[in-house]
Amino acid sequence: METTLGEQLLLLSLDDESGVERESAKVALAIGAASLVELALARRIAIDADGVVSVTDPAESGPAPVGPPHLEAALDAVAARKKPGKVAHWIEALKKDAVAAAGKGLVDKGLVRAETKKVLGLFPVRRYPEADGSVEAAVRERLSAAVLRGASPDERTASLIALLHGAGLARLAFPTDDESRVEAAMAEIAEGRWAAPAVRRAVEAAQLALTTIVTTAVVTSVVVGA
Repeated sequence: METTLGEQLLLLSLDDESGVERESAKVALAIGAASLVELALARRIAIDADGVVSVTDPAESGPAPVGPPHLEAALDAVAARKKPGKVAHWIEALKKDAVAAAGKGLVDKGLVRAETKKVLGLFPVRRYPEADGSVEAAVRERLSAAVLRGASPDERTASLIALLHGAGLARLAFPTDDESRVEAAMAEIAEGRWAAPAVRRAVEAAQLALTTIVTTAVVTSVVVGA
């Protein structure tokens, strides 16, 4: 069963039994970045050396569909913006719809169930308990093969690794493995030559923007809490 990078990130973050999402703020950013990466893999956007995102159309016969509606909407948003935005802007702008689309996609595919519970009896919170663990198991196997066993990843697996690495989410995929070994392997893969230069450039820009946003958020929370 084919899943988007955003859906795979959400799957990795969910507790199988309770459906509670771990590292929700970081995961939301990573899923927002995943929308850009999906468009780059489809060769529909380019990101220049300054991190500016622009729409491309490599097909002579006209633009090809990019898949799920939220990706079409993301592409339309990039195309409609009068002043081109940078990667960090689009990660923040796209994350809310991308997270909602990831949850809906997993439910529609029968991989999770959607449950709404109230916290303190007042605030409704959405949970996604596991319904079918086969896809998550396959994703984890691909990640383990590349990161722990040195297998050559395809474009989508390497992109997922770069997103996890950029957002500081390695523990979601490798909760019990040696952290330093995992981080080193993920960094090596993210910097490798696993895709066409334009795609790698886009993924690298998304990874860098993620790292910057996450680091800034952590520093800000520490300063505010001091």
